[in-house]
Formats: sequence, structure tokens, C-alpha cells
Amino acid sequence: MRTVILPFITFTLIWGSTWIVIKDQLGTVPAPWSIAYRFIIAAAAMALWARVKHGDLRLPREVWPVALGMGILQFSVNFNGVYAAEHFITSGLVATLFGLLLIPNSLIGWAMLGLRPTRPFVIGSAIAVAGMACLFAVEFGKAEVDDAAVLTGIGWTLLAVLAAAFANNIGATRRAQDVPLLTLLAWAMGVGAVVNTVVAMVLSGAPVIDPRPGYWLGLVYLALFASVLCFALYLPVVRKIGPGKAAYSSALVPIVAMALSTLFEGYEWSPLAALGALLAIGGMMVALAGRKGPVPPPAD
Repeated sequence: MRTVILPFITFTLIWGSTWIVIKDQLGTVPAPWSIAYRFIIAAAAMALWARVKHGDLRLPREVWPVALGMGILQFSVNFNGVYAAEHFITSGLVATLFGLLLIPNSLIGWAMLGLRPTRPFVIGSAIAVAGMACLFAVEFGKAEVDDAAVLTGIGWTLLAVLAAAFANNIGATRRAQDVPLLTLLAWAMGVGAVVNTVVAMVLSGAPVIDPRPGYWLGLVYLALFASVLCFALYLPVVRKIGPGKAAYSSALVPIVAMALSTLFEGYEWSPLAALGALLAIGGMMVALAGRKGPVPPPAD
């Protein structure tokens, strides 16, 4: 059981902590450059890992559309959306809203892969959406909060969720399984690194450097631990206990994120916010219990 429990705890805690680390990345360095740096490091590390493990990094021509789709959607559009969202709302709220990824992920999977959602999934999804409504009703009710900013943060997060959902389903196709996963991820992250660098140059100009050690420690943490290590830990667990059980990390990640947001961002709980969090997380767990088909790991 240690080969399951220890990795499960590790990737859940790491993914739950990434949201607050991303918040610290938003400052001197424009977000597009922080994302570009992250995936330059991650792609190099993943390529090294794949080369050591498989000895070959060649990608068949027919798999390149998968790598391009995953690289652009998952490692560029998704992450740019998340980083942009955290300019407007707390990291814990972004993480909790991102937990709803399983809904579009399942609906797109139904359309693309024929994985029809079950009744518990529909019921759980409705409960989770009700919880989200409670959480954001609290935000809109705060006098010091700019409602337009909250709506902007929600919009960026939903864009990221949709991009991740499409990327996850592309990665679950039969063609994507024709090559070792580490090799596919290395090329997908490489595509993401190139696209993010171009986006950063267009939107933010020349590269910007933050001299703070904390910035670079956070960047390495996001690249090596959240983007490389967690994927390598998650997939063996999926093979041992099944994708459904492994995906319970999606319901636990927002708990960690909201706890860190409370400690470091001063998020203030109200009875309605607490009810919303319970409904959101409980609904996700009900939905996951009734979901069919593969459940990809969280985007961050």
C-alpha cells in the first residue's frame, strides 16, 4: 500500500500548494514570462527523465497532433488562464473553481470518446456548481471587492478549465497511447515552452528577471515538482488502483489550496462560504464516484 498511499499524498499536497506559489510569481516578472520559464525547465527535465527511462525520444509523425494539442491547450492556454485569474481572485478560489474541471472533461469525453456520464456524476456536478455559487456570492457581497474583477477572474479560470478539459481528452485518445507517456509529455511541454515564449515576447516584450531567491525557488518547485514529479507519481497510482479512485485527489486539492489561502492570503470564512466549500468538494466526490472512463490529473 505504501506504493499507492505515499505517492497519492505527495501529489495531492503538491498540487494543492501550487496555487499559492503561483500567486507569489505574480509581480516583477510578467505572468507570460513566468509561465515560459516554468515550461522551459519542465520540458528539459521531462526530456531527461524520458531519455533515461526509455532511451528514445522519437515521436511518431501520427502522434505529433496530440503533442501539439496538449502543448498548446494544456501547457499554454490553461496556464496563462490560471495565472491571469490569480490577478483578480484568491488562489484558493481559483483552485476550487478549477476543481470543476471534471464536468467539462466528462462532457467532452462523452462527445469525443463516447464515455457517457452516470446519474451520480450529474447529481454531484449540480451540487458542486451550487457550492461554487455560494462561494462567489460571498465574494460579490464584499464591499471592498470589485465585482468586475471577480467576474474577470472567473472568466480566466473557466477559459483555463475548458482548455485543460480538451487537452485531457486529447491525451486520452488511442493515438496518444502509442508512445511512452513521459516521451509524449516531454514533447508536449516543449511545445508549450515554445508557444509561451512567443506569447511572452508579444505581450510583455523582452525577458524580465526577478532577483528574489524566493521567485526562483518557487519557479523550480512549480517546474520540477508540480509539472514533472507529480505526473510521474500520478500515473503509476492510476494503473494500480484505477483512474476513479486516483482522481479523488481532484476533490482534496481545493481543501489544501483553501487552507493555504486562509493562512497566507487572509481569506475570511463566512457561514455561506463554508457551506459553499463543503458543497463544492462534496459534489466533486459524488461526481467522481459516478464517473466513467479515464480521469486525467489536475492541470497544475
